[in-house]
Amino acid sequence: MKNSMIAGLVVAGVLFFILMSATFTVDETEQVILLQFGKPVGKAIQEAGLHFKVPFIQDVKSFDRRVMEWDGDENQIPTIDKKYIWVDTFARWRIVDPLKFYQSVRGDERAAQSRLDDIIDSATRNYFSENLLIEAVRNSARKLTSTVEEEGGFGVKRTDVDIKKGREAITQLILAEAAKAMPEFGIELLDVRVKRINYIEEVREKVYERMISERKRIAEKFRSEGGGRKAEIDGERQKEFQRITSEAYRTAQEIKGKADAEATRIYANAFNRDPEFYSFIQTLESYKETMSANTTLILKTDSEYLKFMKNIGR
Repeated sequence: MKNSMIAGLVVAGVLFFILMSATFTVDETEQVILLQFGKPVGKAIQEAGLHFKVPFIQDVKSFDRRVMEWDGDENQIPTIDKKYIWVDTFARWRIVDPLKFYQSVRGDERAAQSRLDDIIDSATRNYFSENLLIEAVRNSARKLTSTVEEEGGFGVKRTDVDIKKGREAITQLILAEAAKAMPEFGIELLDVRVKRINYIEEVREKVYERMISERKRIAEKFRSEGGGRKAEIDGERQKEFQRITSEAYRTAQEIKGKADAEATRIYANAFNRDPEFYSFIQTLESYKETMSANTTLILKTDSEYLKFMKNIGR
């Protein structure tokens, strides 16, 4: 009885172990293939849930079914107008056929990334080298009007730049070209984008130098015109100052002349009424002009010059 129970438990354990080995669960984020002695058998299983396999003989190989990222390395690419630029791209992809993915790259995501490097970088190089730099820089083919300073002046000249594709169209061409090679790997390439575009170091330095030189030249033109305008304003100011000063001097002289004439007339009227008083005033004026505290005069007592002093004490 006891031996029968033990045997039953052993059989139940073996059956449970066999059942566990025969079942597996597929997650929502996974897709699997079955390997029998290392070789894939049957179709890929992409439905989530509980599934069965031959125990001990078949193994489960799972793959991610979510969107995965690819980030490429910067590539130095010459454009058709001989401008060397760095182009940095990235992409999004996913596994759509796990069986082909396993057969082509042995289910190794690193190997798949390496294949993507070769395919996407090659397409990127081909399409960027076939276009002008402005096509790569401009996001779209929207009409662009550039403003250029005219030589010898401060006016502007507007020119329309013909954009045939633009970066958006170029990346779509890269995507279409690279996507053609993806089905043989069981991969779907969802999108390709340009992360960054820049000049190489040598060209970038020259561009910066040219930009700085151009800005300095424009600044110098503005300073030159400002200096000319300043000189013009200073000349007008000096001219106006001289005009105002001249008119003020003329007006002052006219007023002074009229005042002197009026004073002379008043003096003349006064002196004509009393010539003796006029002589007295003039003599006093001469005393003030010729005598001071340190003046010594030697005159005769009957000198006409002292005639008014003789009568002071009387």
